[in-house]
Amino acid sequence: MIGVFDSGVGGLTVVKEILKVLPQYQIIYFGDTARLPYGTKGADFVKKYSAEIFAWLLNQGAKLVVIACHTSSAWAAEFLKNKFKGIPIFEVISPAVKEVSGKNIGIIGTPGTIRSGSWEKKLLELNPELKIYSKACPLFVPLVEEGWVNKKVTKEIVQEYLEPLLEKKIDTLILACTHYPMLEKAISEIIGPQIKIINPAESLAKELKLFLKDNPVFSRLQRDSAGKHQFFFSDEPYNLEKISHLCLNQKIKPIIKDPF
Repeated sequence: MIGVFDSGVGGLTVVKEILKVLPQYQIIYFGDTARLPYGTKGADFVKKYSAEIFAWLLNQGAKLVVIACHTSSAWAAEFLKNKFKGIPIFEVISPAVKEVSGKNIGIIGTPGTIRSGSWEKKLLELNPELKIYSKACPLFVPLVEEGWVNKKVTKEIVQEYLEPLLEKKIDTLILACTHYPMLEKAISEIIGPQIKIINPAESLAKELKLFLKDNPVFSRLQRDSAGKHQFFFSDEPYNLEKISHLCLNQKIKPIIKDPF
């Protein structure tokens, strides 16, 4: 099984992209809905719960783990790689950085992700000449979880958040939160076709596919005819039916289990 974890339901956008390119693999998903949002929490909190979720996924049979949460990717990825040596770990930042081709980069994410500076660090390692402009957009997550992806008020809020980045003449916009791809249509309407949008979930899925192709030992992770995806949450997810339809075009059966 491929383990995927997130602070809540937003990681289903990552599952969506993984299943597009790897439909034959079984997913076990964990959303820490009892403690969300991670985006407003400190680094120690994020590391602690990310590590406990990681260990729980391994105990359930996951052989590699995807950190879908951008805040966990920012605060905890290196910590987890040091703690769980030998387990393949994929996070959402590094693959997306490789897709950047512009010079003026906008990043939108939760306050925790933006505060971490992880995206800026990775991008500047790639190209020190980049101009990077970051913006926390905390209202995007509740809008998505309410299912308000096409509302007039949503477009107005998107406009308000993105206007400062547009004034900087960005040529690339990174959606540095798992929820934000569900607002991609509204975002595209505001920024126009001339600005490249990078969805890190797509970048991660491509990297994961290449890894599995180059490491056939993991072929045993593929589903047999009886294999089913499993979706665990630490508390009852809010508006899951609507969000699962937005992400996966299907209703999923949540399993409520808090392993802490």
